[in-house]
Amino acid sequence: MTALEPAASPGFLLWHATLRWQRGVAAALAPLGLTHVQFVLLACTWSLNQGGRRPNQLAVARQAGTDVKMTSQVIRTLEQKGLVQREVDPADTRARLLRVTEAGAELAPKAIEAVEAVDAAFFAPVPAAEAVALLSRLVAPATDGG
Repeated sequence: MTALEPAASPGFLLWHATLRWQRGVAAALAPLGLTHVQFVLLACTWSLNQGGRRPNQLAVARQAGTDVKMTSQVIRTLEQKGLVQREVDPADTRARLLRVTEAGAELAPKAIEAVEAVDAAFFAPVPAAEAVALLSRLVAPATDGG
């Protein structure tokens, strides 16, 4: 098997596309004082709260697709910034329930809007429905065909 030229390698192109997209997201979030992962965890917590849930850190990590230990560290940072509150779960004292603060509830929609603007510009060359369909196929769990 012959190695592909980088420009013909889907993985290589995905890597570069991801880097370009991440630079855009980082630039959009910097004025708001958030890193990309802080944004994702704040937005997930805010979204779950909007749905009437008080998620624990594990639920937020699952929704975000992030490592549980890293999620805990970043949630602490969001707490220090006054954007999220962590409270002991009365049903499980090892767990922490999360709620965005008033400041977090004001910031989350602004950050989501900023990231959605980056997404719109980044994906502009591809119809949105096509981009969503392709990316959904790529993130779907693989099946063994059996």
